[in-house]
Amino acid sequence: MKASSSRIECCQGDIARQDDMVAVVNAANAQLRSGGGVAGALHRAAGPELAEAGRPLAPLHPGQAVVTEAFGLPNRYVIHCLGPVYGVDEPSDELLAACYRHALQLAERHGIESLAFPALSTGAFGYPAAEAARIALATVMDTLPHCPTVRRVRFVLFDAESAELHRRTLASLEGGSG
Repeated sequence: MKASSSRIECCQGDIARQDDMVAVVNAANAQLRSGGGVAGALHRAAGPELAEAGRPLAPLHPGQAVVTEAFGLPNRYVIHCLGPVYGVDEPSDELLAACYRHALQLAERHGIESLAFPALSTGAFGYPAAEAARIALATVMDTLPHCPTVRRVRFVLFDAESAELHRRTLASLEGGSG
């Protein structure tokens, strides 16, 4: 999909192995420490320096995003986003959209041409996958025209079902915008 002159991709894969992306997005916890899921995978691949770099930036509040170096990852940067816990952090839809918007704005500010997102808040934070995909993709499509430096956005999903959900959602949003 092309949003202005940018491309949005959806694929199944490992967020810690996106060698062709300048930045990857971490589904962070408030303290920017290692954890399970995406945060655990990125911290393991990056090494202990990632947690050290995050320490002075913590705590994050839902919807916020910060950037650090990527250390042992094959990327230059990690953008850390704290998504909302579904049913706890309200308004959850606005906070989730803020994560994606703030990540893209940080990418623009740092001259990042390509970044890979996971499905924020859908793991341990319990956000329903279909609703989260719609919010994520709609927000990225709406924000990209204001971030001309960002040429490629990739959604990297852990399993085939999530990747297909994102592809279908992207196709439906594209159909609604043309």
